[in-house]
Amino acid sequence: MQVSDVDRRLLRHLLDAPELSNTALAERAGLAPATAARRLDKLRAAGILQGQERVIDWTKLGFSVQVSLRITLDKTARNAFDAFIAAARDVPEVLEIQTFLGRVDVRLAVIARDMAHYQEIYRARILTLPHISDIEALMHVATIKRAEALPL
Repeated sequence: MQVSDVDRRLLRHLLDAPELSNTALAERAGLAPATAARRLDKLRAAGILQGQERVIDWTKLGFSVQVSLRITLDKTARNAFDAFIAAARDVPEVLEIQTFLGRVDVRLAVIARDMAHYQEIYRARILTLPHISDIEALMHVATIKRAEALPL
């Protein structure tokens, strides 16, 4: 699907204010509501618009510790990636799992209420994950910039 300037304008407004109704979004983009709805449907069908996310401020729910774990797996073990990822998915405090090419194979984003809780998660759930050969923990200090949108 070729994305037009009108589609880009619609996407910009959607990224800027995802909570808007279709009618309000259409108005901001200078389109009739039916036209905006059809264009959004086409963008979804083409896989360009894949959904809308809700962002949760975990600190307001009592999770003040955020850790990024960089993990190197024992790649000599058969199915190491699959077994590791399947087990990591079962850890409730793991919010995100990313895989990489290079020295680091996997990154886990982990949240905890405090350092004692993190230590409990780390010892009981993370260190028991299969096929870990090396692990590095990076403690989150501050988010300087978080941009979900590319300039359209």
